Amino acid sequence: MSKTTEKDDEAQKGVTRRGFLKGAGLTAAGAAMLENGLLGQAEAAGAPASHAALTSPVVGPGGVAVALKVNGAERRLTVEPRTTLAEALRFDLGLTGTKVVCDRGSCSACTVWLDGTPVCSCMTLAVDVGARAVTTIEGLAPGADALHPVQAAFIEYDAMQCGFCTPGMVMSCAALLKRKPDPSLEDVKTATSGNLCRCGTYPKVFEATLAAARMSSRGDGRGTKEGE
Repeated sequence: MSKTTEKDDEAQKGVTRRGFLKGAGLTAAGAAMLENGLLGQAEAAGAPASHAALTSPVVGPGGVAVALKVNGAERRLTVEPRTTLAEALRFDLGLTGTKVVCDRGSCSACTVWLDGTPVCSCMTLAVDVGARAVTTIEGLAPGADALHPVQAAFIEYDAMQCGFCTPGMVMSCAALLKRKPDPSLEDVKTATSGNLCRCGTYPKVFEATLAAARMSSRGDGRGTKEGE
């Protein structure tokens, strides 16, 4: 009986150690190309495309020109691709009402609206906003001499303490009233469930939001506290 070698065994199975390592190396190289945006460069050099669906242009690492529609006005700026919407609003456009607290989407203090939908601006890249309309706390009021009903109610009902969470709370509550003018207490709790207030002013926030709903329905610009 002849003695077979390890190499002969691998050849009989159809896979060699050399072939396996070569295949693994090609797979890793392909993944690195996709991740680092090198696929387009490979195609330009004549190499075949391995993923035809990847048609998005590679941008960065330098500044990228973007146009944002913020509070009804178009604002043009140049930002690095990694710049979040929160950073662009605060540092490039000077709209410091949007607060950056946790910077990881856990507290919702940086809440703004994109086409009327509340989002955490610290988790949204400025280059990804596109044509969507951005509304910040500065653009919530109907005019320079007027407050949004939620803003007015927050003042009247003392629904703030340190103020870090307040803009995000107001934006979440105002969005609720926009889609549901007559909310229940549970509706308000659900709408603000992602907004973290370390001062614990939740009861006042709930009270103020319900009062703002009554204020809006009456149209008289004043809320009415319970018992009045």
